[in-house]
Amino acid sequence: MLHADLDAFYASVEQLLDPSLKGRPTAVGTGVVLAASYEARSFGVSAGMPAWRARQLCGHLRFVPGHFREYQRLGDQVVDLFSDYTPLVERISIDEAFLDVAGAGRLFGSPTEIAAALRRRVREEVGLPLSVGVARTKHLAKVASQVAKPDGLVVVAPESEREFLHGLPVSLVWGIGPKSQANLARVGIKTVGELAEAPGNVLERLFGRAIGEKMASLATNIDPRQVGHQRAASSIGAQAALGRQRPTGDLLRSTLGYLADRVASRLRAAERAARTVTVRVRFPGMRAVTRSTTLAVPVDTTLTLTEIATELACTALAQNRSEKEVTLLAVSASRLVAPSLQLALGLCRPSAPAGRDASAGTVLAARWALDHSVDAVRAKFGRGAVGYAAPTLSSAARVPEAFRELAEH
Repeated sequence: MLHADLDAFYASVEQLLDPSLKGRPTAVGTGVVLAASYEARSFGVSAGMPAWRARQLCGHLRFVPGHFREYQRLGDQVVDLFSDYTPLVERISIDEAFLDVAGAGRLFGSPTEIAAALRRRVREEVGLPLSVGVARTKHLAKVASQVAKPDGLVVVAPESEREFLHGLPVSLVWGIGPKSQANLARVGIKTVGELAEAPGNVLERLFGRAIGEKMASLATNIDPRQVGHQRAASSIGAQAALGRQRPTGDLLRSTLGYLADRVASRLRAAERAARTVTVRVRFPGMRAVTRSTTLAVPVDTTLTLTEIATELACTALAQNRSEKEVTLLAVSASRLVAPSLQLALGLCRPSAPAGRDASAGTVLAARWALDHSVDAVRAKFGRGAVGYAAPTLSSAARVPEAFRELAEH
């Protein structure tokens, strides 16, 4: 099993396109750092950081706006190279993929030889650095590729798995983020070895039974997952980090309208509609609540999804009146089915029974026609060419649309 990961991908592409940036601290973005080169990271610059803070840390930091079409082109070119060695390539983002090379030995050599050949070809034919991990399982291959960075190759033999894993920080275990890492540190668990040896009741108390068992399994390299082609998404979602803000009507309308627009447009592009809509509201201290509703008929129109999301968010806030600020809002659509305008014609408001209001069908049909017109304009002129007023006119700083589209792709 191989996990191949392009190093500091967006920043590396910028350094490839502009050789004057080579070896210099580079950040992609304008008001916020979308990606940082390794040279910039050495000063503490990281993705998501405000530009002013990044400049404080690194006075000679070079900002570039980003060449999003080049990111897609070069990422696709690298994945095409992977396919020269095996048809079993599972792309999990624009810049990383798993490869099952078990059946490629007679043609291309051992997994280690294939990994070395991939790194060489990506460097020579594309011009980008690639780190590769080779191991028996997907999880361990991914961990190995992270240890290999930047621009390296790490091979973990089956007989040395325990020795390799147990001294590593728990942050390298798949699914353990900063919050989980902090919770584990509070009970004295900082390495993968300590996680593997932790009593099951400790992990269950911290994370619940299912997540605790998964963490323990990965810490001991129990991972039965195989490399497979991408499956159809079971849900589509979008979220916006807000810092700390009061949940005013304007904030809810603009943010939820923006998120609903992203989710609904992706639903339509996938020719899907959602029966279940979920909203997540996170408060300071990382406490979060979710509210969801399952509809009688599926939805894929932006304004209808906005209305549903707003009602759910208002319900969540009304039930948590002691919380005065929010830090994140998220909207997701699940139970995806093929869209049907005929079924949806009775739905205008989430609280309106289907078929009861004759005007509701007219409104829904108008929304459906409007959304498809908006989709057509965006397809021709770009996403920023047209949009709904509340999110479009909002002064909130957001990640550029092209960057989000790459991540969602």
